[in-house]
Amino acid sequence: MVEVGDIAPDFELMANDKTMVRLSESIGNRVVLAFYPAAFTGVCTKEMCTFTDSMNRLEEAEVEIFGISVDSIFANAAFSDQNQIGFPLLSDTNREATEAYGIAIPFVMPGYIASQRAVFIIDSNGMIGFSWVAENPGQEPDYEAIIDYCKS
Repeated sequence: MVEVGDIAPDFELMANDKTMVRLSESIGNRVVLAFYPAAFTGVCTKEMCTFTDSMNRLEEAEVEIFGISVDSIFANAAFSDQNQIGFPLLSDTNREATEAYGIAIPFVMPGYIASQRAVFIIDSNGMIGFSWVAENPGQEPDYEAIIDYCKS
C-alpha cells in the first residue's frame, strides 16, 4: 500500500462522462482520490454525496477530487446522475489504480475484487500527503480532517 511521502502512482482512467483522466495531468494542484467499493450502495452513496456537498470548500482550496471504483463507466454515470455527484467518477475496471495504491479487497461475491474505501490526497508536488484506508467497507472517512488538510 502507498504511504504518506510516496510518489503517487500515475494512472489513466475513463470518467463517467467518457473522458480520459490521467492523474499526472492534475499535478500542480492538490488532488483528492476517493476510492469506493461499489456504486449504489448506502455508504458509498453517502460518501460521494458528502464530498459533493463539500465541493465549495474544496474548490476554495484549489483541490480537484475524483471518485474511483471498479464499476463500469455506465454504472458510474447512472450513479452520478441519480445522486448529482459534482466531480468525475473514474472507472477502474482493470483494477490498475486499485492495485497500484494497494487497496484491492474481495467484495461480496467469490472472486470479485473491489477497491477498499480509501482517501489519498496528492500534494502539488505529486507526493501522497494524506492517506486514510477504512478498516472495513462500512466505515466512512473523517471528512473534516480531509477538508482541513486540503486547506492547510
